Amino acid sequence: MKKRGVLAVTGVFLSTFLVSGIVTAQDEDAKTPEQPVVAAQPSLPQGAIVKHEGTVLTPPSSIMRPEDAGVRAHTNYLLFVPSGKTLTSANPNNTYAEYPASMACVYKVGKQYAGCTPINNSAYNATGGWGAIAIVDAYDDPNAASDLSYFSSFFGLPAASFTKVIANSSFGTLNGMTASCSGTPDNANLHGWDVEEALDMEWAHAMAPKAKIILVEACTNLLSDLYYAEQVAGIQVSNAGGGDITNSWGAGEYSGEVGSTDNVFYRYSWKNITYFASAGDSGWGAQYPSSSPWVVSAGGTTVNRDANQNFVSESCWAGSGGGVSAYELWQSPPNISNGMGPWTVSQYPFSGQGARQTPDISFNADPASGVWVYDTDSGGSWYVVGGTSVSSPALAGIVNSANSKLGQAPPGGGYYSTLELNLLYAQLFFPNAYKADFYDVTTGSNGSGHNAGVGYDQCTGMGSPRGKTGK
Repeated sequence: MKKRGVLAVTGVFLSTFLVSGIVTAQDEDAKTPEQPVVAAQPSLPQGAIVKHEGTVLTPPSSIMRPEDAGVRAHTNYLLFVPSGKTLTSANPNNTYAEYPASMACVYKVGKQYAGCTPINNSAYNATGGWGAIAIVDAYDDPNAASDLSYFSSFFGLPAASFTKVIANSSFGTLNGMTASCSGTPDNANLHGWDVEEALDMEWAHAMAPKAKIILVEACTNLLSDLYYAEQVAGIQVSNAGGGDITNSWGAGEYSGEVGSTDNVFYRYSWKNITYFASAGDSGWGAQYPSSSPWVVSAGGTTVNRDANQNFVSESCWAGSGGGVSAYELWQSPPNISNGMGPWTVSQYPFSGQGARQTPDISFNADPASGVWVYDTDSGGSWYVVGGTSVSSPALAGIVNSANSKLGQAPPGGGYYSTLELNLLYAQLFFPNAYKADFYDVTTGSNGSGHNAGVGYDQCTGMGSPRGKTGK
């Protein structure tokens, strides 16, 4: 791998992104003249919010066990069963869960309509996308292609350009790593990863319908297999000309994450690749790889609606992961192979020479305001799914559709730097840009004493995106 130098910290690094024109870049589809006038979003008192009753189910694959830290990954999805209904639905015809159109409206990446109510109307779906979005998951989903195809046709999304890649030993040794299988992995349904894979593909595609979707399946949920698959994903996205890689899995932090493991998430970054990872579903506390400074950490919100299903606000989802890393610390003297330094300066203005904080930005993740997912591998059909497993692919899709084409080094080589995070955080210090491009979530908590607040917080990060500008 080509070595790169250290980027010196300057007092003006934040403003360079605003004056460069990157912040004002938008996808061409977002500016088509036939778009209707943006309807004013309703502003209702908190007391008007209606909460849906139901049961939240935690799949065994989503349980984070202390003994798995540094060894195995867990998924970050939860299932919602509305009161009086069954786990799966034959048809997503209810208003208690979110559709691609309603999420595109809330996050202003599709045509706007009054209330952003949950409707199935392709006229309001998200637009845009470029290159590829790779999804790294464990085990094999044999119905991946057909499920994604049906999801797309049902919601009026363009047919996805889809490829499934098995990250087995056929790729040889990558960065000293090898895969634990030579053929097709176990069926994902046997290990509880089937809904995860369907969710990741479908919601990355829903937010960036023009991007190629590449499902990269690791042999197992061993971190060694997933890190190997991460590099296979880097190769695939590089071959597609760049894009994004999303990871809806995580594990407890461990000392070995710093250095050789972290570089898995920037190894292919000069190919215009940005990495995302779910912040977790267990409330306050950091998990890996979300805590890697090279990854955009995806937190979770609750989408609040009134009795008529009009969008009211977003609040911190109580289950959203977020916290302070125990191992990703500022290094002095700095060494790019030994933790954070001048190359990861995005949080420096408010955290100083401290530790990495998560998340960075957020998306709807509350199972009670969950999204529709189509999965037939386990014998079901439509599920209402929440968790920060929703956040990571959806945010990867939004950033992808913004068309900024950032990675973590300039095209063709140069200094490593967390360019996407630098762009996002730059706006935090320019009130007009921040107010226009993000929704500052100021209510709710993900743990005792860890409340959402003005600006950055360890539940929703900077907040949630509004539009493609500055992403």
